[in-house]
Amino acid sequence: MTWRMPHEGAPHERTWMAWPSGGYALGDSEASAEEARSTWAAVALAVARFEPVTMVVDPSAVAAARKYLGSDVQLVEAPLDDAWMRDIGPTFVTDGSRLAAVDWVFNGWGAQDWAQWGNDALIGAVVAEAAGVERIASPLVNEGGGLHVDGEGTVLLTRSVQLDPGRNPGLTEADVEAELARTLGTTHTIWLPRGLTRDSERFGTRGHVDIVATFPHPGTVLVHAQRDPSHPDFAVSREVLDVLHSSRDAAGRELEVVEVPAPATLRDDEGWVDYSYINHHLVNGGVVACSFGDPHDAEAVDLLRAAYPGREVVTVDARPLFARGGGIHCITQQQPRV
Repeated sequence: MTWRMPHEGAPHERTWMAWPSGGYALGDSEASAEEARSTWAAVALAVARFEPVTMVVDPSAVAAARKYLGSDVQLVEAPLDDAWMRDIGPTFVTDGSRLAAVDWVFNGWGAQDWAQWGNDALIGAVVAEAAGVERIASPLVNEGGGLHVDGEGTVLLTRSVQLDPGRNPGLTEADVEAELARTLGTTHTIWLPRGLTRDSERFGTRGHVDIVATFPHPGTVLVHAQRDPSHPDFAVSREVLDVLHSSRDAAGRELEVVEVPAPATLRDDEGWVDYSYINHHLVNGGVVACSFGDPHDAEAVDLLRAAYPGREVVTVDARPLFARGGGIHCITQQQPRV
């Protein structure tokens, strides 16, 4: 039996999310909590225009979730530490007739000293059970934001995540590739050296690929391109582009590399931003994309429309998400339709 992770643009049964219920996500003021809840709800309701949404909610936060989400989103109760479903949830795979859920080991993005993950480490199994599908346990410490597939055997990874000593000490590239072949059905890996600068600092993931590059379809890759030499991601973009321009996919094709300009905004109150239009979520017939109140927002929408012909592109202001460490792709996880 061969399991395979479909491309994210394949038809979905639903999207899974997790509701912010405490800690830094809500912050230490009512205004901050309102901002977080409103933003998660805006993403959920945007997705719900296109496909069903199921939200995992901590039992303590059910009333708040229902207030913001109404009846448009299904709720599943389970204890939570955080709200990044892409990372704490499972990765769905299919053998063509059945669906299964790969349950990675989650350890707080490499056992970060600020993270809590006792509850979140169990969410992969919770979602698999709620979805009524087989759970495939993996010994790999990994998160959904750490990989992108083209659905035809190619996977994009960063060394800074997969080979992180806080995640997988002692593993080699070959070890990681073998486990992804077993669980996701991938046959060819494109290794990027690292992720964006802000995401590599103390409160980041150490370099998730899902704000760096993605496959809109096989043979083409969208890449975050920081064009301002004053931003440290200018150098990161050059490294990533060099790798991708010299790479081929599992079918042996040279990649068509499409540069998606980074927002013009360079800094926020905490330092260099890692705002990225790459961090979008594909839905049935649409794309839910990040906006930043930025001069480059309109250009990014045009590029996404061209990359995903026939899909409606809708945007949600993602600045409150990035201020908390992620984006729209980070808080969503697709369940493919079989």
